[in-house]
Amino acid sequence: MRYAPPGLCVNDFDLLRHADGTYTALHLQGPWTAEFDHLRMETSYGRATSSDLVHWEPQGTAFGNGLPGSFDQQAVWTMHAFPHGTGMAMLYTAVSGLTPDGWPLQSVGLAYSDRTDGTGWRRHGTGPVVEADGRWYRTGDRMGWRDPFVVRDDESDGWVMVVCAADASLPVEVSGCVAWATSDDLEHWTVHPPLVSPGDVDELECPVLERLGDGGWLLFGSIGATRGFEAWTAPRLRGPWTRRGPIGPTGAYAPRVVAAPDGSRVVLHTTPRRVGLSDTGERCRGMLAQPKSLAVPPDSAPRLEWWPGLEPWLGEETHEAVLHAVGDVGLSGRTEIVLRTQASDADRPALTVSCDGKGLRVTGPDGTPLGETLLPEPAASLRILTVGEYVEVYADGVFVLTTLCYSGRPAPWTATAEGGVRPVPVRPLRLPDPHRDDASAVWPGPPPQ
Repeated sequence: MRYAPPGLCVNDFDLLRHADGTYTALHLQGPWTAEFDHLRMETSYGRATSSDLVHWEPQGTAFGNGLPGSFDQQAVWTMHAFPHGTGMAMLYTAVSGLTPDGWPLQSVGLAYSDRTDGTGWRRHGTGPVVEADGRWYRTGDRMGWRDPFVVRDDESDGWVMVVCAADASLPVEVSGCVAWATSDDLEHWTVHPPLVSPGDVDELECPVLERLGDGGWLLFGSIGATRGFEAWTAPRLRGPWTRRGPIGPTGAYAPRVVAAPDGSRVVLHTTPRRVGLSDTGERCRGMLAQPKSLAVPPDSAPRLEWWPGLEPWLGEETHEAVLHAVGDVGLSGRTEIVLRTQASDADRPALTVSCDGKGLRVTGPDGTPLGETLLPEPAASLRILTVGEYVEVYADGVFVLTTLCYSGRPAPWTATAEGGVRPVPVRPLRLPDPHRDDASAVWPGPPPQ
């Protein structure tokens, strides 16, 4: 539901779907702290397994940084693993050290495994298999050469890799781009000029390629400045690529696409939390969120929708106060939905979702802004999901807003509109690990008075 390994936080991840229908997640992991040093703390991949993409079981560490003196001695970052022969191959981000000005030197390494469960990795050779080419990409300070994602080439029998990079022809603050390279054997790569270079993005991280039913391609890229992700589409890998705009709200990052147990296509992503479990805490790395259905309408922007696979985890409707819950609210004019109230004053809201047509916002105690967005069209209904501190809002079934709130106590939901105040029935959400009490557990609500 919201997964992180015991005592640690999750950052970028990869998903494997096995022949028996089960799943493995490989993920960056590190201490849950405000001052997160990604060079010293992201030095290994955790591994977790699931049968339904909701309940994840930790399985320990699956891969780590290399020996002193190696090209991946400092850290290992985002990876992509996929079937290869009777086992698997994995391209991964390697960090060897720092430039004189303190910028991480990145390259891409290759590992193989004779297994298919995400374990048993052995490095190929003693150096990276592909590095940034200075003709097109920054190679020193402010460089980028990370987050590889590999697919079969649609114009040959070889492979295409996309990589997060920095376009050398652009000012550094807008140089974020998707680089690409081709290979016949995964071990020898030819680097090409940028595949996508928007010219207005600081970092375009965690690129993901997905083949569409019409033979075209979908590209996701996470945007560093907004902490959300955008979509591009193209009829072929080499383009032309059409920018489709944001698909995930701020706070949804580093997506991956996978087939759900029913065969439908879903997106999982990371989501942050706040240091000290406080509304005033700094945002930090957090957890893996539950899936969203991926809809790719012809000739329009992709979107993320409510995933029906969560239904088995929902209980019967109630008007009781519930911390983890889903509720549906029809809209008629400006509507305010109160989800929690102040611990010291049950008449004062502590968590409110409001919508006045296109304007959608979430506020905390005394109206403190927690998140807002402008909908493309006025919404007829909202679906609100709360999982501990996490709040997600769906407008007419589309995922449009996510935020965090650690204030107040659960209260019976109420909706206030022109017609007055009405109760909102909710369905309690069952957590896969309700008794978990380590540092990475879902927030259990405020302590008892």
